[in-house]
Amino acid sequence: MKLGMIGLGKMGGNMVLRLLRGGQDVVGFDRSEDALRNIESHGALGALSMDELIAGLGAPGTRAVWVMVPAGEITQGVIDDLAERLAPGDIIIDGGNSNFKDTKRRAEALAARGLHFVDVGTSGGVWGLQEGYAMMIGGPEEAVERLRPVFEALAPAADRGWGRMGPSGSGHYVKMVHNGIEYGMMQAYAEGFELMQAHKDFNLDVAQIAELWRHGSVVRSWLLDLTAKALQNSTDFAQLSDYVADSGEGRWTIIDSIELGVPTPVITLATQMRFRSQQEVSYQGQMLSAMRRAFGGHAVKTLELPRQEGLVPAVQAGQSPKAAAPENIPGAAATAPQNAASGSAAQELGETGQQRVKGDE
Repeated sequence: MKLGMIGLGKMGGNMVLRLLRGGQDVVGFDRSEDALRNIESHGALGALSMDELIAGLGAPGTRAVWVMVPAGEITQGVIDDLAERLAPGDIIIDGGNSNFKDTKRRAEALAARGLHFVDVGTSGGVWGLQEGYAMMIGGPEEAVERLRPVFEALAPAADRGWGRMGPSGSGHYVKMVHNGIEYGMMQAYAEGFELMQAHKDFNLDVAQIAELWRHGSVVRSWLLDLTAKALQNSTDFAQLSDYVADSGEGRWTIIDSIELGVPTPVITLATQMRFRSQQEVSYQGQMLSAMRRAFGGHAVKTLELPRQEGLVPAVQAGQSPKAAAPENIPGAAATAPQNAASGSAAQELGETGQQRVKGDE
């Protein structure tokens, strides 16, 4: 079938390329001319406007458009625009990390127009082009079945790595929990390796340990595979900031756990650690320092210079996943230091789906 793709960044662009390899016809739209030229060089049709995109998808009632843009207002704007242009029977797919509550609301609004809405929680990152994408799908069974050729082409194999979770919102809900679990796993690995790195009298080779754990250990995983590769080239990551972005799913998982009364202490603490990493200066830390000084007369440190950080742009569609390896970051073209809360930086960091956390404001 012919599919429209709006948003041709590192995820959307690579998905277009995998669809083409799977024999699907794709029409892509993005504000970036470079992104359009990239997919056109691989055989896709690039559209210069939304009208041109819709016109290239066939008869009304049979069309499908996949939206792969940042969550929040941007996604809402694109869906609203498509709702005005499409006809009953057409399908809108949201493959981004939208809040499942927003998805349920959007599905109801679009159903009133006769439009199908399918939410696809998509995992795979920069490796998806090569390895395939895991897709957690919500929406009407009829619409999901019509999209089967698309899912089979994008998945690691036609018969695995994708499936319908349930009604609209369920795909994004399962992906939300998936990402919450991911936060916890990443935090546990990071804490364990920092602990071993700090035990200087053993002089542990953390790269050797990561590689060892990949074989036979109960903590082996794809995250550990990637960690082991990273440690082969850099064990101190001196060129990296300790800033860790969060795109919203960890927060939403915690909120849902509170509403349902289900304890999620690991996911909650892992998300809190990301918040702490985002603070240039912690107000609570400053207050603790002041209190120690006040009651005990202890020595304290004053703030001399705030940290300066650059931004290394995201890996682009079609690039090798090796471009994302830590050893390749120093050679990447980082932008000048900037406020990570700015619109362009937030979009690059994947933080447009929620309010930023700033401890010094």
